[in-house]
Amino acid sequence: MRDRAAIIALANKHRLPAVYEWPEQADDGGLMAYGANLAASYDRIAEAVDRILSGTRPGDLPVVQPSTFELVVNLKTARAIGLAVPASLLRRADRVVR
Repeated sequence: MRDRAAIIALANKHRLPAVYEWPEQADDGGLMAYGANLAASYDRIAEAVDRILSGTRPGDLPVVQPSTFELVVNLKTARAIGLAVPASLLRRADRVVR
């Protein structure tokens, strides 16, 4: 996510329909994103850090997959790159950026 803004700007400049892995990237101007909810991930990370600081060995912690995924579609970007987004996709989206 370090060069997020530059990557999004480059894709949009060349009218490339790009799908990103973090929902926040669609909020920042990316066309679409499908991925784990970062806020929920941060909560799980905080729980793991707490357990480690309480004495649990890192190797004893379970591997936990994200439990919440979001599909975000940015209609403003779709219009800017000349892409029509099907209504069926918009209905499936968790959020639509207008």
